[in-house]
Amino acid sequence: MYNLLMKELKLGVSPFFYILPFLTGALMLIPGWLYFLVVLYFCFLTVPNMFAGYKSQNDLIFTGMLPVTKRDIVKAKVSVIVILELIHIVVAMLYGMITIRLYPDLTYYFFKPTLGFWGLCFVMLAIFNIILISMYYKTAFKYGAATVASITAVMLFAGGAEWLGIQNSYVYDLFKGTGTDRLGTHLSILIMGIGIFAIFTIIAYHIAIKRFEKVEI
Repeated sequence: MYNLLMKELKLGVSPFFYILPFLTGALMLIPGWLYFLVVLYFCFLTVPNMFAGYKSQNDLIFTGMLPVTKRDIVKAKVSVIVILELIHIVVAMLYGMITIRLYPDLTYYFFKPTLGFWGLCFVMLAIFNIILISMYYKTAFKYGAATVASITAVMLFAGGAEWLGIQNSYVYDLFKGTGTDRLGTHLSILIMGIGIFAIFTIIAYHIAIKRFEKVEI
C-alpha cells in the first residue's frame, strides 16, 4: 500500500498541484474576498486535471497490472485526494490567520475566515468527495460526469451558505459580525465539519470499493 501511495504521489500528481495551494491560498490576503473560492479552486483545477492525467496515461491499465488489490488502488487514490485537500485547507488557513491580523477592523460582506468558516469548508469538501469518488468508481476511467456533479453540488453549498449569511441575522452575526469572536462556537463548528468530512469520505471510499470490484480492467 505504501509503495502504491508513493507511486500516486510521485507519478499520478503533477508537482504543480503541490504548489497550487500556496498560489490560490494567497488569495486569502485579499480583504473581504469570497474566501470559499480559495478551497473551490481545488475542485475546479486540481481534481479534473489530475483525473485527465490518469486517463491520458492509461493509469488504470498500468495500475491493474501491478500486484495490488482493487481495494488498495481505491485506498491509494482516495488518500491522495484527501492529502491534497488537507494541504489546500491548511495553507489557506495559514493565509487566513495573516488576513485577520492585517485587517482586524475590516467589515466583511462575505464570510470571515474564522474557525467556523473552515468547518464549513470541510463540509463542502465532504460533499465533494462523496459525490466525486462514488460516481468516478462506476468506471474508474470516465470522470466528466463525476466532476461536473460534485463541483455543482459544492458551488450550491457555498452559494447557499453565503446567501444564508446575508438573509439570516444570526448567521450574519456569527460569521461576519461580533459573533466571529465566539471561539467556542466556531471551534465546535470546525470539529463537526472535520467529523462530517471524515465520515463522508469513508462512506465514499466503501462505495467506491464495491463499485470498482465490478469494473473489468
